[in-house]
Amino acid sequence: MPLRQRPGDRRRSWRPGRHALTALPLALILAITVVDVLSPPEIHLGPLLIVAPAITASFAGARATALVALLALAGLTVIGLLRDGLTTPNHETQLGAQVAVSVLIIGLRVLRDRHERELAQVRSVSEAAQRVLLRPLPDRIGPLHLASVYLAAEAEAQVGGDLYAAARTATGTRLLVGDVRGKGLPSLGDAALLLGAFRAAAHLHADLRDLARFLDGSVSWGLAQPGEQRGLPGPAPAPPPPGAEHDAGAGTGAGTGTGTEAGTDDSGESFITAVILDIPDDGSTLRLIDCGHPPPLLLHAGSTTALGARHPAPPLGLGELAPGPYEVEEFPFLPGDRLLIYTDGVIEARDAHRAFYPLTDRVAAWRSDRPAALLDHLRRDLLAHVGGRLDDDAAVVVVERLA
Repeated sequence: MPLRQRPGDRRRSWRPGRHALTALPLALILAITVVDVLSPPEIHLGPLLIVAPAITASFAGARATALVALLALAGLTVIGLLRDGLTTPNHETQLGAQVAVSVLIIGLRVLRDRHERELAQVRSVSEAAQRVLLRPLPDRIGPLHLASVYLAAEAEAQVGGDLYAAARTATGTRLLVGDVRGKGLPSLGDAALLLGAFRAAAHLHADLRDLARFLDGSVSWGLAQPGEQRGLPGPAPAPPPPGAEHDAGAGTGAGTGTGTEAGTDDSGESFITAVILDIPDDGSTLRLIDCGHPPPLLLHAGSTTALGARHPAPPLGLGELAPGPYEVEEFPFLPGDRLLIYTDGVIEARDAHRAFYPLTDRVAAWRSDRPAALLDHLRRDLLAHVGGRLDDDAAVVVVERLA
């Protein structure tokens, strides 16, 4: 669900004010013309008329700017008719300079209009990519109430390297929240890789360990591909054959930084931290595998508890570094409880004094709020903490178990 106003919405909210702004250059043309006509012969204010199209270009398009420029030229012509005449060297010089500067202003406005159209197209593609890649979570899925918010660090971007997804199974709901190494738009391809693998396999593997192994194998396999092949969002790559995940990672150096056979420079430095959750419909617990990700926060009966895994696994893509099989942690999750899952862009956000955002302390004050209201408080408070601009992408998902 959207919890922030998009740039396009802000632009639309300005349009009614533009009608009032249009009166400003017209009033300037009238005032300068009248004052110049009434001024002594040695005072010439006509050159100031160029201010009118210059002001218009700051808030209106090329056509409006050209119209105001013509009116300014008309005002300069009226001044010449009522004072010295149109054929004097002084007036001819003023007219020539006015025409030259007006053409320059209109040309710059045309270039700006073209840039704004291109930016609108890019923004449209970004929003379409967000809808396809990072699908909105439903408000209700099984016995759970969900809410999510995404704050991208890249200017004008709607999505980056953080990710979340939910999938229904025969017995419950599975959730994935992850964070690709790096930030911003370059990490989109890796996020698409993991999301595609999760959506394809979340309902196929009954055991959460099998799902984690599949995701790690898919990420290792995909990150080992050349950067130009994995940098474009698309369907998840075919996973390696059973039992070959670690061989593939070791053979290409994915996750170890020692690969040379694949000929890639960054595969050894790429990985994805993630939390994989399984919440049964008919129980009062949740099962969790933490792959190098910040621990979720459980809001229960007036307390806030970090669900730190006793046996955390390596990030996805570095599965060959695991000392043993994946360990599933189990925690109580009762009706009315809320689970807050977040990426490190939240807890690593710094204010002007370089102090980290105190997530646990702030959430404690909002634990009684509904998920959407809690996220709205969190979004506003986080942006206020950093002064309105994050240095890293941030995503938060709140899950509430209903009665």
